Amino acid sequence: MSAPAVDVELDPDAAQLAIEHCYEQGWSDGLPLVPATRPLVDAFLAAGGRPADEVIGHMPQVDRSVTVELAAINAAMAGCLPEYFPVVLAAWEALMRERAAMGGGWQSTSGPAPLIVVNGPVRAELGINSTGGVFGPGFRPNATIARAIGLIVRNVFGVIPHELEQATQGLPGRWSICFGENEEESPWEPLAAGLGVTGDAVTATLLRTCEYVDNRHTSDPEQLLADVADTIGRSGSWIFAHAGAGVVLCPEHANLLAGAGYSRAEVQRRLAELSGRSTAALAAAGKDFAEHGVRRPGDGAGDTESFQRTIAPGAESRILVAVAGSRTAGISMVVRFFADWSGTSVPVARAAGTAA
Repeated sequence: MSAPAVDVELDPDAAQLAIEHCYEQGWSDGLPLVPATRPLVDAFLAAGGRPADEVIGHMPQVDRSVTVELAAINAAMAGCLPEYFPVVLAAWEALMRERAAMGGGWQSTSGPAPLIVVNGPVRAELGINSTGGVFGPGFRPNATIARAIGLIVRNVFGVIPHELEQATQGLPGRWSICFGENEEESPWEPLAAGLGVTGDAVTATLLRTCEYVDNRHTSDPEQLLADVADTIGRSGSWIFAHAGAGVVLCPEHANLLAGAGYSRAEVQRRLAELSGRSTAALAAAGKDFAEHGVRRPGDGAGDTESFQRTIAPGAESRILVAVAGSRTAGISMVVRFFADWSGTSVPVARAAGTAA
């Protein structure tokens, strides 16, 4: 692999000094940062097309605000290209619509991870991975857009491990879950389009964790849904009366379901009906009684076999159902919400006259 030709002489020693300076200031999430020079930040602001001093987020408990310029600085340090910045802004706005992100979610003991799903032509224009390995590394826009969100939370809100961040163990995907929906192989309309936003758009929420469902054993759609529901309904997911969850289906699973006549809404309905545990199963985990309003009440009136639903009745439409990944195997991912999901998407707005 050869280095690209450049018109200027590079100074690796100066680059190393700049990187170490960023570390010394405490700006880093642990990985090296790109120095945010004035010309670089100006390029981000031009791509974003919004006033530098516009406030785009406020954390009331610490009385700190995010401006477009502060977001641009952190996106630059994260390794984004300027053309990624409109997606960063849309992802940030989508997260600001989440009740937990506007409250104490960033500081939670579970250390929640943002889930960022991108729709529209911008996926291909920026090279956002939508197929194989979408939850993993290897693609600059996926990694750096998510990392930009993390640096904003760290450097602007001041949510730093062992300080304002109170995660007991945290999640390995804390700042890395960003991918495009695989619209080309999905049998349904794009996630954002189903929520009323066509074209380039971002949908986001906070997750407690994500768990894969490996099911290449059946072509029966009800058996597949039962397998996914079993993961959604595990007792460990419950600390309140109900728990929120979604699913990122691989194309193989999504097309199996659609081929059997299941719409996205029907998948949501069946997962809500099937996900849960019996009172006896919850009792075995110590979660069949109320304690300070936190644990699930045993509402079966002594019937240990009564079924306790994970998803609250009426919340079926708040089960996120997206399609991403490849057809290499029947493996899908359950994504477990930190609190709830707003069920909304945000359009990606580019500066006038710019394109990816």
